[in-house]
Amino acid sequence: MKMPALLLLAVLAFLAQPARAQNGEYVILTGGVSLHQWEKYKAQPHDNWWLNFVRASRIRIAEIRQTHPDALITWLVYRPAYVRRAAQEGTSLLPTINSVRDAYNVNLIYFDRTSTVVNYLNSGRNRDTTKIVHFEFFGHSNRACFLFDYSNEIDSASKVWLHEDELKQISRNNFARDAYVKSWGCHTGESFSRKWRSATGVPMWGALGKTQYLTEQLPIISTPGGKWTR
Repeated sequence: MKMPALLLLAVLAFLAQPARAQNGEYVILTGGVSLHQWEKYKAQPHDNWWLNFVRASRIRIAEIRQTHPDALITWLVYRPAYVRRAAQEGTSLLPTINSVRDAYNVNLIYFDRTSTVVNYLNSGRNRDTTKIVHFEFFGHSNRACFLFDYSNEIDSASKVWLHEDELKQISRNNFARDAYVKSWGCHTGESFSRKWRSATGVPMWGALGKTQYLTEQLPIISTPGGKWTR
């Protein structure tokens, strides 16, 4: 018995739809917070709250898990910054981070160098079969870099970063064509986003101006006249 032509077309169209939540990967990248030993002397100190980036990441992970209960979520966290900040807080911070992993069933990977991030994006999964459909960054940044350890080891500087000129190390094969990509850091939309698209083939939302991290919602643009762009 032959299948009616219209029904056959409908079946083929359904099979051609991308299975984002089932076969794709959601990647959240979280940088480290600063230390008070330098920031306390500044007019506008960074990271009075150590959970700045972790809380924002948790909010986003919870949203993804709510809309896509079976999604494959990987969370990359810059571990050394939270180990150093723990001495300031007087308590270990990693158990709180681990609790997010356990609550939302995510694949948590701690990293201490940029190459770990690049290598995971390129080959942490078989990118021929498991594309990255969603990528977001929470942390310090400027117009040209993700700054994973800003003001955590050196005052107002960083020793571990991902520079826009290094983005060519990331394979264009990693991402789904319609992947959603966003940096919640400051100034990313001023240069880094363009270099990201050139290197990876997918656009990145980024901020023109500074962003402000809040306690119970995702970051907002804090620079007057600033905006999100890609």
